This record gives sequence, structure tokens and C-alpha cells, in this order.
Amino acid sequence: MDVLVIGGTGLISTGIVRQLIGEGHDVTAVHRGETDADLPGSVDHLIADRTEYAAFESRMADLAPDCVIDMVCFDPADAESAIRAFEGRTDQFVFCSTESVYSRPADSLPIDEDGPRSPPTDYGTKKARCEDLFMEAHREEAFETTILRPWSTYGEGGTILHTLGSDTAYIDRIRRGKPIVVHGDGSGLWGPCHRDDVARAFVNAVGNERAYGEDYLVTSEEVMTWEVYHRKVADALDAPEPDLVSIPTDVLIEAAPERTDLLEDFLQYSTLFDNSKAERDLDFEYTIDWERGVERTVTYLDEHDRIDDAEADPFYDRLIEAWRGSREEFLESFDGGS
Repeated sequence: MDVLVIGGTGLISTGIVRQLIGEGHDVTAVHRGETDADLPGSVDHLIADRTEYAAFESRMADLAPDCVIDMVCFDPADAESAIRAFEGRTDQFVFCSTESVYSRPADSLPIDEDGPRSPPTDYGTKKARCEDLFMEAHREEAFETTILRPWSTYGEGGTILHTLGSDTAYIDRIRRGKPIVVHGDGSGLWGPCHRDDVARAFVNAVGNERAYGEDYLVTSEEVMTWEVYHRKVADALDAPEPDLVSIPTDVLIEAAPERTDLLEDFLQYSTLFDNSKAERDLDFEYTIDWERGVERTVTYLDEHDRIDDAEADPFYDRLIEAWRGSREEFLESFDGGS
């Protein structure tokens, strides 16, 4: 099949493009030409900015792909432009949405495709509206729509999330055995999924009639506490047992507002998703466990000299020192409850 991938140079999309080529599809990657990506030589590249709507739609008018996979649609205006560009010109439109369209905190776990959508963030709200627009286009027979919702995807070309963001100095801290901040008591649940497993679900959706007019969660099958998360990172890197420092989430958000956007919006919520629909229709399978995925991701970062020095981030240690000092002072003031 002739598959057009909008944003074919990103973390998940590079995996999608490689797997599509491996399956014998003809692939065109539409991107701005600003990101280096190691893609197969048979991939056609089309340089375009999809947010320049008139120019983008004009460029797409000469194409008639069998399937479009849109990995960089973040705003309802992006979706409206894509519908104008591909209505009647493609058989299927696969939209990369996000699990962030669901309510947080969840009323019950696990969350499935029918879970309540009341996203707490602007990002999730916009993605939910994009979903609605594409499903409306499906009902109006503009094309067959398929929606996939990944969660916390990582892998080669990306990094490892942690309580204070996604900077790679965290990896250096783990290797050196330096203290690691954990929000709350470390018992919250999180589930990373390697991009190659997520990409396979997208590839299996292409031309799959069972997926027409359907939405799917494609998330981790290895959900763990944050304490286990960090310990497995250390094990994967053959690092010392991590010294985990638990700090209340609200304290972290107030003390480090510039470094806790992810924490406030996503990481603080214990979450578990049901992938059974994607397993049934898309043959979705979790094959790369967390430790192996971490090893692969960090090897890539090492090879590309992209791991920052932990010593260059004094704020991290200052935060830990201040918390430990205030905690000791607080406990001493009560003198064992007397």
C-alpha cells in the first residue's frame, strides 16, 4: 500500500516508517526537514509545514495515498486542515491521539476506550476535539478513521522520564548512585511502552477493516510503582541501588514549578489501561520489557553523546538537601510524639 506519514521523523513515527517498509509498503514521510532521522533509503521525503494550512493542503492535493498516518496533529485547526486535504483522496486516516484525553484522576481502573473523556490539560482537550473531528469525517464518509492512543512512549531517539522532567542528567545520577527524587511515597503507578511495540500497532492498523471507525489504547503491559521504575532503571544500567528521596507532590510543584509540568499534568496520577481491544484487532503485543528498553535507549544516548552531567544541575541536590533538612527539623520538633 501507499502510506503517507505526516511527521515521519519523530520517536514513534520513525519506528512506524521502518516497520512499514519492512512490511513492503511504499512510504512517504511528510516533515519540515528539521529533524535528523535514520530512515530507510526507499522512503520518499516531502518537506512541508502542516501548520501552514493553505500551502500544506495545496501540496497534498497532488497525492492519493491509500492510508494517511498523522503523528503531529495537536490542534483542532490541524485536524480541520487534514480533513480538507485528504477527504476523498485516501481510504483510511490513522490519527495518533493520546491517553491524555481521559479524565484524571480516573474514577476506576483500568481505563478502557469507553472511559470518561474530561481531560485536565489543554493538550488532552485539543486531542479529544481532534478525535471528534476525525470521527465526524468518518461518519460523513470522507475516509475511514482509526484512532490510536499511546501512553508514555520511549525508546531510541528519546529519553527516560522522571519526577523532575526528561533531562538526561537523571541517567547520570542513577549511574553515580546519587539521590533520586520520587514524588509522593513512590507507590503511584506508571507504565512506559517502547516505541517499537507502539509502532507495530499503527502498522497493523493500516488497511485493517476491523479498525475502521474504531479507537484503541496501545499502552504498557508492565505497569509498576515509581519506586520499582527507578530500581529497574538502575538494574538495567548495572548501577548501584538507587537512593530514593520521597517528596510530596504538592511540595515539588510549588518548589520547582519550572520542572514539574509533567508531574502536575500526568505523572502524579496512578494509571492503568486495558489494551485488550488493540490486542484483539491490531495484534498489539508488549514485547520489550522496561529494563531491556532502558538499556537500548541509554545505549543510543551514549552513542550520540546526549547524556548530561549530573554535576551541572546543582538545583537537584539543593532541593534534596533542603527537603531532608526540613524533614529532620520537623520530626525533631515532635520529639517522638511527646
